[in-house]
Amino acid sequence: MLPLIRRKTCWRAATFGAAVFAGLQLVPSRFNAFSFIRHPHLTKHLQRPFTMTTTGNYASLTPPQAPLKWNHTAEFIKSETESQIAANRQLYDSIAALKPEECNFKSVFQRIAEASNDFEEAIAPLTFYTHVTTDDAVRKASIAAEEALDKYNVEVEMRVDVYHSLVNAEKNIGQSDLNPEQKRLVEKMIKEGKRAGLALPDDKREQLKKLKEELAKLCQDFSNNCNQEKGFIDFTAEELKGVPETAMAGYKKLDDGKLRVTFKTPDSIPLMQYAQNVETRKTMYAGMEDRLKINVPVFDRILELRRQCADILGYDTWAAYRLEDRMIKSASAAAQFLDDLQEKLTPIGQSDLQNLLALKKKEHEELGIPYDDQLNSWDWRYYDRKLVETSLSLDNDFVKEHFPVNVVIPAILDIYKELLNVRIEEVKNATVWHQDVKQYAAWELDAKDDSGFLGYLHLDLYPREGKYGHAAVWGLIPGFEKSNGTRNYPVTCMVANLAKPTGDRPGLMSHDDVVTFFHEMGILYYNRRKTLFPDNRLLGHAWHGLLSRTQYGRFHGTSVARDFVEAPSQMLENWCFEKVVLERVSSHYKTQRPLSSDIIQRIIDSRYVNVGLFYLRQVYIGKFDQVVHTSKKAIDVNKEWNELRESISLVKGFDSANYKPGYGSVGHFAGGYDAQYYGYAYSLVFAYDMYETVFKANPLDPVAGKRYRDHILRPGGSREEMDSLKASWDYVLAIPTNDIPVRNSLVVLPIPRHSPTHSLDRRGAQSFDGIIRRTLRTSACVRSTPLKQPTVDHGYLPNSSSPITTSLEFFDSVTHKSIPAYRVLDGNGEMLEGATVPEMDETFARKLYETMSLCPELDNVLYNVQRQGKISFYVS
Repeated sequence: MLPLIRRKTCWRAATFGAAVFAGLQLVPSRFNAFSFIRHPHLTKHLQRPFTMTTTGNYASLTPPQAPLKWNHTAEFIKSETESQIAANRQLYDSIAALKPEECNFKSVFQRIAEASNDFEEAIAPLTFYTHVTTDDAVRKASIAAEEALDKYNVEVEMRVDVYHSLVNAEKNIGQSDLNPEQKRLVEKMIKEGKRAGLALPDDKREQLKKLKEELAKLCQDFSNNCNQEKGFIDFTAEELKGVPETAMAGYKKLDDGKLRVTFKTPDSIPLMQYAQNVETRKTMYAGMEDRLKINVPVFDRILELRRQCADILGYDTWAAYRLEDRMIKSASAAAQFLDDLQEKLTPIGQSDLQNLLALKKKEHEELGIPYDDQLNSWDWRYYDRKLVETSLSLDNDFVKEHFPVNVVIPAILDIYKELLNVRIEEVKNATVWHQDVKQYAAWELDAKDDSGFLGYLHLDLYPREGKYGHAAVWGLIPGFEKSNGTRNYPVTCMVANLAKPTGDRPGLMSHDDVVTFFHEMGILYYNRRKTLFPDNRLLGHAWHGLLSRTQYGRFHGTSVARDFVEAPSQMLENWCFEKVVLERVSSHYKTQRPLSSDIIQRIIDSRYVNVGLFYLRQVYIGKFDQVVHTSKKAIDVNKEWNELRESISLVKGFDSANYKPGYGSVGHFAGGYDAQYYGYAYSLVFAYDMYETVFKANPLDPVAGKRYRDHILRPGGSREEMDSLKASWDYVLAIPTNDIPVRNSLVVLPIPRHSPTHSLDRRGAQSFDGIIRRTLRTSACVRSTPLKQPTVDHGYLPNSSSPITTSLEFFDSVTHKSIPAYRVLDGNGEMLEGATVPEMDETFARKLYETMSLCPELDNVLYNVQRQGKISFYVS
């Protein structure tokens, strides 16, 4: 089937949700993944070269698959794209021409899957040049190739004749003859055909096709505008007072003495963090919010087309269509999720707000400038940075001196080596698109022959003109089984903009940069089309791409539900806040000493400073996304963007007469995250639970790493996400319907009755396997312990009428004492008395009781454990 390789703006961030702020450039420094300082005047001889080849003595092996040679010309890109499309169209014509009795798994499903694999292998590298090449002709050819592919994608997606062959083949297939992945292939292809509208009448289907063609073109235009934005503002040195010299050195100096600051994150972030002049920050913020107003009419038309498509397809809204096959299932559930988050986070955000306002008031009084008693959008970054520095005495520049690039990156790769049992070796004399790029072969750590080969990795780490300006990883080619029985190995590429050496300093990384690299070595922008009738584009893991092993390319790596796909990469962020890891990757560029325990603890403590305001901004973006995609008619999008910011995030923007269309810079809305931005927060619950329950005790445990690799990374999307979680950790995971880790907040995450991982039956003698996990959110993470096995049978006793006392045990992380609590249930499992919590103060007891009452399913859990069953909670 046609592998749809859709070009769009790519983004990744060091911590969950920060991706959107790559465009908005508003997230505080420790949440920002892209605060890399650019230095245009580089002293090349000061750059310390380093080897990325994994350290150790290993057998010298030849990969069974030759590395890509990146020497494509503009002419080749054009001709090869045309040739591949023609060959692919011919294959679909032959499948459409099959008689009903000739349709079977091999003649239809298998042929389409194999054609998709081959097509993607040929086309994906050609469209990647858009983001990295310095050759304008090649870039234009790459963009043109993607435009042709977008149009062809709609053509194939709407081929009802091919869909008829798929339906006929499904009827002729004996399901018992298929393996699980083949069954999933059949299920997905048929479902995608239905969702594409191929069961519609001819006139409606033709109308839908035209709408989709226009929609694809507009989404590409939106992303092109984001990628090609080149705005700037010129400031005097006085206006930039407070900005570090290392950042100022990266600004272009003009003949009139002014300094040119672009809207790219390496330029703008230091200004927003350090510029003391309020008007300077306000001017820069206004420019950033307004820099892509060209996308306003584009997005308005995109929304109109999506509304029309949803209506033709029979869905109430575009969000209803997009979320139908996600884990959350519906727009109403997404709205409920976001509403719950807002309710729980608002008190915390208000507390954070008061802390920042106190800093602002003090500074304004000292400087003798008016104080407006509000936190403006152009204030947030500045005072967030000051709060971290004043409250934790944490100097970011001092921390950076401990993270030289030539030390950190090999150290991180060695950690992955131990955790995942892998190694990489540089490909000598590789043909790549730029001299800074390195190509590597990935192997099993103990590989003895070519069977231990995993695939290829490219690293493009330093900034240059015309290159993608943030940090991302592309999964260029998936792994899959070829028709001859051999294997095609995956190819990935990480793109970043790390600082090169300048002056007497080597290239240094901030702690944010370290988190980014950890994240990006996990995260890849899986910039590829799936197969026929695709409706999403996925993010995932670099190692996920290399370590996944599926039969079909469409299931490889990160082809999982969008609202789960972030979880593995979010989990990896936690390593960068562990003492053992920070000691290992840090080394001062002069003394070679690691960070002290004191500084490490301050870094860890800084992670959740102002976390309420940060997550409220995520709720704001998620709600805006839902509002515009659940509206059944045209709305004032700019008004919604600005009003929701103030009402939800608690941060002020411009007055209504000066609203700025900042949403024009959020590539997510046109690049595959439409109606799905909530997924950043949704998947975070899985991420924290995975880390806390498996890796927290020993972050570098290779046994846990192997389980993670075998059961999460290896199967990719070849099975349901919850099945992978169950296989990996043998527990019952609560679905994140209403919670997120928040500081100083006691919140229960319910286990719904419809949880796909277990069944709770109040009236039957139903027991369940695995461990029930009750999770409470604390200051830094999900803290939960498994349910202890009861000493008696925990099935329902139909003839029993006597009350049953169930014991729960709460662990107070402040006093480090266990606190008992009790629920008394009657013989039918109904509660007779509320929770009584001895030895607690009244406020805490009331909050605990209210929390438990929010979760009626808790009675079911208690009913199942009955006598002597204990559930341990952690609270703060």
